[in-house]
Amino acid sequence: MKRTLLLIAALSITGAQSQEISDAIRYSTDNLNGTARFRAMSGAFGALGGDFSSLSVNPAGSAVFINNQAGFTLSSYNKKNESNYFGTKESDKESAFDLNQAAAVFVFNNSNPDSDWRKLSIGVAYENTNDFDNSVFSAGMNPNNSVANYFLSYANQGGGIPLADLQDFYYEELSYGAGQAFLGYQSYLIDPAESGSGYVSNVPAGGNFYQENSLISTGYNGKLSFNAATQYKDKIYFGLNLNSHFTDYRKSTSFYEQNSNDATTGIQRLRFNNDLYTYGSGFSFQLGAIAKVTREFRFGLAYESPTWYRLNDELSQNISTVRVENGASLNEYVDPGVTIVYDVYKLQTPGKWTGSLAYVFGTTSLISVDYSIKDYSNTEFRPSEDLYFQAINSQMSDLLDTAGELRIGAEHRIKQFSLRAGYRMVESPYKDGRVVGDLTGYSGGIGYNFGSTRLDLSYSYAKQDFEQSIFSQGFVDAPEIKSVNNNVSLSLVFEL
Repeated sequence: MKRTLLLIAALSITGAQSQEISDAIRYSTDNLNGTARFRAMSGAFGALGGDFSSLSVNPAGSAVFINNQAGFTLSSYNKKNESNYFGTKESDKESAFDLNQAAAVFVFNNSNPDSDWRKLSIGVAYENTNDFDNSVFSAGMNPNNSVANYFLSYANQGGGIPLADLQDFYYEELSYGAGQAFLGYQSYLIDPAESGSGYVSNVPAGGNFYQENSLISTGYNGKLSFNAATQYKDKIYFGLNLNSHFTDYRKSTSFYEQNSNDATTGIQRLRFNNDLYTYGSGFSFQLGAIAKVTREFRFGLAYESPTWYRLNDELSQNISTVRVENGASLNEYVDPGVTIVYDVYKLQTPGKWTGSLAYVFGTTSLISVDYSIKDYSNTEFRPSEDLYFQAINSQMSDLLDTAGELRIGAEHRIKQFSLRAGYRMVESPYKDGRVVGDLTGYSGGIGYNFGSTRLDLSYSYAKQDFEQSIFSQGFVDAPEIKSVNNNVSLSLVFEL
């Protein structure tokens, strides 16, 4: 070992920031969650209202309720990820079961017959807006690059990190970038160049690097909404949401590399482990209106503000290597034994506009269309005077784009039964559409009305392709992932 490491379990200290664009995207996008009726119609409820989850699209929807109601939803999440890394295909699955929605709406009718304001509704709703449980495994033979390039990119950044920093300082005393160089140096993965300028890899060159990456994540992004809405005459509804957001995200990655180049010298294989924990809270608001243009035709318009998050990151890392030196096989295990607690930072996600149209065929059928637009280039980490945040904010402004989301839903009632179907298409937040591709989804469901109780069941399918960057710089080879989500939801709604 190049120096003796200070091993203190779970030591928390403050360090520089290490956020990436993928972190901003994670908290700027929502999955299709909510009640079974909402999901069966792919969330196309902006001009309809009358459903708990419609409040998440247009807060005026609670004023459509005729009487007091309460309900909850149970959901089963099933994800399958197929990876293609340099021609090698792997697959992984993840399943979860959760109470993803609960809400209540209380309706207060105006007893004054001379008033044009017919009712006031007050609601409270919880929704799991994004489920982070996921598992992705990738493996393949990389003909070009070793992960040593990741550590070299930090070690040689800005003219090179002084060797004395990597020899005389502890990991927890260094910035994030210097900490990555420290792990590479202490594990003998990189060494100072003989010329005395910068660092070089200790991995035998020649290509043919067998690599594996395993990613396991857990957690959720939840939203608690406090709603108020009112009805003016029989023509228009207005609503307001005040939203409290909270997030809890854990990600563990393990990267393995073995080379088939020179077996007589240098690093032969390695494993690099990272554990990230992000948690925090945020606030947003929503405004919306629904107008009955005619008895059958309805129009909705809603605005959702940016979400202003305060987030915390905690990171722990370790690396192990096996190398050959002077004919001997040597093992190195570098575990600083500390948890890096980064400075609290802020994230502002983009706002969203939603326009909606619906046509109601008497009391038996309806069709509804929503279209939302969100400019992801407005995503911003703060404090903006932080040099690292300035750089990543500039990257997001250049790489991200305005994205639209189309949702179409239909419902047909046969006595107490309701049959539902929906379609959903979400554009990529990236200009090139490669890092994250467009999402396409289909849904369907059935409901039964018992009178004062309603039971709804839905199934939804979504498919999206993306490139999963294993590391943020230096080593940017990314597996191509085809992700498929199959979800089943069951809702129970009571009239109070």
